[in-house]
Amino acid sequence: MTPRLHQDPVRRWYEDGLGWPTAPGDPLRLVLGVRFDVLEVPAEVAPAALRRLAPGSPVAARDDRVQLLVAAGSAEELPALLEWLEWGALPPGLVALGPGASMEAPLPPEPSPRAQSPCSGAASRVLAAGAGSPGLMGAPSAGSAGPGRTRPGVVGVPPFPGAVVPSPRVPGSGTGRPLPLGRLGSQGAAVWLRPPEPGCEVETSLPTLSALGGGAGAPDLARLVDTVAAQCHRARLRRAGAQPPASRARGR
Repeated sequence: MTPRLHQDPVRRWYEDGLGWPTAPGDPLRLVLGVRFDVLEVPAEVAPAALRRLAPGSPVAARDDRVQLLVAAGSAEELPALLEWLEWGALPPGLVALGPGASMEAPLPPEPSPRAQSPCSGAASRVLAAGAGSPGLMGAPSAGSAGPGRTRPGVVGVPPFPGAVVPSPRVPGSGTGRPLPLGRLGSQGAAVWLRPPEPGCEVETSLPTLSALGGGAGAPDLARLVDTVAAQCHRARLRRAGAQPPASRARGR
C-alpha cells in the first residue's frame, strides 16, 4: 500500500480498524469474497430481509438497492441453495456478489460522544483521529440534516421494525446511529443503514449455511434467501398487476 493511500482516514478506518480489504482507486471500494459476500436486493424487499438478520449484521444501501452482508462463500453457494429451496433460477432483483467483485464503501458513521460500542477499539481510534480530515466526518448522521439539505438513503422504503426514524427537526451533530431505512432521498452515494461495530468480528453476525466458521449465533442463510426470493417474486407480481391490461398482454 502506498503512503498516500494509507493516509486516507476512511480507508484506514476500514483496513486498520475493521480489517476489511479495500481496492485501490476513488471512490473507495470494499473487496468482497474475503471477509464477507453481499446479497443485493431491491429496497422494497429489504424490510422482510432485515428481520432475518442479527441485530449487529451490517447493511448498506445505495439509491434503491440494499446490500446485505453475508458470510464469505455465500455467493457461490446461492445457485445450489435456490435449487434446494425449490426456487430454481436466481429471482429477478436478487444479485449475489462475491470473489472478484467489490462494493462502494459507505462513509463511516460519525462517532457519538455519549455512546460507546461494546466492541470499540482500533476502528474508533482511527475514526476519531481523522475527525478533522475532509471527507471523513462529512458523513451525515440520522439527525444531522438541516433546512435545504438532503440526507442520502433509500427511496421509497417503509420503515422496518426497530429502524431509527428521527424527527427532521432534531438538531445537533452526529450520533453514531445507523441511518433509518425510509424515504430520505438519494444522492447516489452508499450509506450504512446498520454500520459495522468497531472492533467486532463481522463474521459472527453474518448469515451462513452452517454455524461452523460463522459463529454459533449466526443467522441462517437459507431462511434469509428463502425470504428474499419470495419477496422478489411478490414484488414482480405486484408490478405486473399494476400494469394496464394491454401492457400485461404485450409482456407475455
